[in-house]
Amino acid sequence: MRILHIAPYNTAGVPITFVKAEKELGHYSRLLTLHHDGRGYQEDICLKLPLWQPEIVAKLKKICYPKPRLLQDTGLAQPRQIPPVWKPANQLAGLLLNVRDRMTRPLIKGYIKKYRLDSFDAYQLDGGHGFLKNDDFISKWHQDGKKVICCYLGSDLRRRGVMPGMDKISDLTLTLEWDHLKLYPGIKHLYFPFDISGFKVADSSLGKKVRIGHSPTNRAAKGSDRIIDAVNKLSQRYPVELVLIENRPHLRALELKATCDIGIDQLGDLGYGISALEWLAMGIPAASSIASEMEAAGISHPIVSINEQNIEQKLEPLINSREQRIKLGRAGRQWLEQNHDAQKIVKQIHQSAGLN
Repeated sequence: MRILHIAPYNTAGVPITFVKAEKELGHYSRLLTLHHDGRGYQEDICLKLPLWQPEIVAKLKKICYPKPRLLQDTGLAQPRQIPPVWKPANQLAGLLLNVRDRMTRPLIKGYIKKYRLDSFDAYQLDGGHGFLKNDDFISKWHQDGKKVICCYLGSDLRRRGVMPGMDKISDLTLTLEWDHLKLYPGIKHLYFPFDISGFKVADSSLGKKVRIGHSPTNRAAKGSDRIIDAVNKLSQRYPVELVLIENRPHLRALELKATCDIGIDQLGDLGYGISALEWLAMGIPAASSIASEMEAAGISHPIVSINEQNIEQKLEPLINSREQRIKLGRAGRQWLEQNHDAQKIVKQIHQSAGLN
């Protein structure tokens, strides 16, 4: 089967993980991104479309959007409607987005011809976004009998909302985030796909200090201030040092993670993310908040469940016992293999979408 993944960016490496798993299962699968992510994740077909550079998009948002809308935190989204639906924030934003669509439309037509993008059997929109804000290419292919899958990864649904045109034609709507279950009734939840093949179990440190890592992409969204404060307080009572990993290329971030004894992902209502999975893949115990929807489902897991009040208390047993760190780290990797294996996730998607 020929499958094309389309995403604005290769966010956290998730879209390319889908593609690799599909290739391993014998499918012809490609990833098309509108621009580079900026963190060094692997690309496939990257169009490098004008005005899609992350730094330019960020600047335009500062111009067009009210400041409160740009702020991120650890809480649940409070949308005005369910599911949240995207629309331009104001007239200026709408004007600029229309200009970008007009600029990129002829370029996209050329890329469709160059890469034969209309020849695929199924299109998975990782982020629920097409080529354009007002996309009609994928709608036409859907009319021709092609399957369309919308898969939401995080802030795409939480902060932006569904793209109306793509949501209307979606044959299967998926999410990798637990909190999305409240935002989109009937959406199908799956675990994040993860390729463990490139990860080795890190050597358990025999150093004088226990290294506790934290790798935020956005401090406000991860509860980093409280995490940093907690580790600093622990360092006053125990031989502990904080390893803060941020603003690093992905490969360098992984190298630094492998030097840690404990990893802390994030606080808040949204649960663990890719960062926690990377710790687990290395056999390093990971601590994170757990989404209430996951807790309500009664799912057993090896992640150390923390909140703002109990970080120090939950980490103390791991700080004091190398054996416990090793045991929990091994359990974490095994759980990751059982639940987040990318090929298993892909098979579930194809079965749900009726893809043979």
